[in-house]
Amino acid sequence: MRQIPVDTSAATVMVAKTPQPKVRDRRTGEIATDAETGAKLMTVDVMFAANDEVEILSVTVPETGISGDLAMGTPAALTGLIARPWENEFNGQKRHGIAFRAVAVTSLATTGAGSKAA
Repeated sequence: MRQIPVDTSAATVMVAKTPQPKVRDRRTGEIATDAETGAKLMTVDVMFAANDEVEILSVTVPETGISGDLAMGTPAALTGLIARPWENEFNGQKRHGIAFRAVAVTSLATTGAGSKAA
């Protein structure tokens, strides 16, 4: 399957929705896992702004590749982002799109102002 690397160096990326487990089968609730490592897969929706355009991308990432607090609005970095075109047919209707996958999603929020317990 064709994989296209995505250059994120000139983009602004912010978390649009906190990481959620990627569901493999909606009927059973089975969580998707990486075929090579067996790691649980997560989906992180991000705002991806580049070239005067903004899109919301759903990025699949292994649970082990999520680092930092990825709350809504948090600036983030996408490591190893690739785009993969897909197409399928269900009940005679063809569907197609682009799936995004990253090795890691990392919070870029500064940690200088940490909270202290009383």
